[in-house]
Amino acid sequence: MTRDEVKKVLAYTRVSTVEQGQSGLGLDAQKAAIERECQHRGWELLEVYQDVASGKSNGGSDRFKKRPELKAALAILAAKGADALIVAKLDRLSRSTVDFGLLLEDAMRQDWAILALDVGVDTSTPNGEMIAGILMSLAQWERKLIGQRTKAALAAAKAKRRQLGRQSKVPDDLQQRIVSLRRAGATFQAIADTLTAEGTSTPGASTAWRWQSIAQIVRRHGEKPAHVRPNRRRSS
Repeated sequence: MTRDEVKKVLAYTRVSTVEQGQSGLGLDAQKAAIERECQHRGWELLEVYQDVASGKSNGGSDRFKKRPELKAALAILAAKGADALIVAKLDRLSRSTVDFGLLLEDAMRQDWAILALDVGVDTSTPNGEMIAGILMSLAQWERKLIGQRTKAALAAAKAKRRQLGRQSKVPDDLQQRIVSLRRAGATFQAIADTLTAEGTSTPGASTAWRWQSIAQIVRRHGEKPAHVRPNRRRSS
C-alpha cells in the first residue's frame, strides 16, 4: 500500500482507565492530531474507533479481547473497507513490541498501511516502511527470546517435578534409623529383612522391604554404599 493509494482511513484512540474514558481526558488530543493529519494529506477519515482498556495484549488465540474496537477496525481493514489505520501515538495501538510486530505483519499481508504519528511509522512511505521493518525485526527477535525463556522455564519445571517425584515417602525418623543401621555395618538386605520382620510399612503400603529401596534411602542421605556384587541377592 503506497501513499498515493491511501484514500480512506480508520483512526484508533485508546485510554487506559474507565475514568479517562468517561472524562474524555486524552481522547480529544489524540483525535485532533489524527484529524489534522488526515486534512493535511487529503484523506477521508471514515470512523474513529475508541477503546477504554489496558493496551497490554492478552496473548493467546484472541489478542484483542480487551480491545474490541481495535478488533472491529482490523476486520474492516482486512476486508478492504479502508486503506490505512492511523494512531496519534504508538503506545495507543500497542505497548508490546511483539504485538506491534504482529500488527505490522497483518498490515503487509493484507495490504493496508499503519501510521503512528509520534514515531514516524508510516508503511505507505519508503522511510516509514523501513522503520516498520526494523520494528518487525525487533519483534521477531523478542518473540524468539520469549520462546527460549519459555522453553527453559518448562524444562526447569519438568526437572523440578521429576526431582519432587523422587522424594521419599518414608518418614524421616525411619530414614534416619535405616542410615544408622547402614553406618553400623548392616547390609541393605539385612536392613530390609529387619524392617520386614518388624512389619514396618513400605512407601507402597506393603510390609515386604527390598534391599533396593534401602539403598535408595541411604544414597539420598549422602552415604556411599559398598560395592554390590552381581549375585542374586545383592544385599550389600
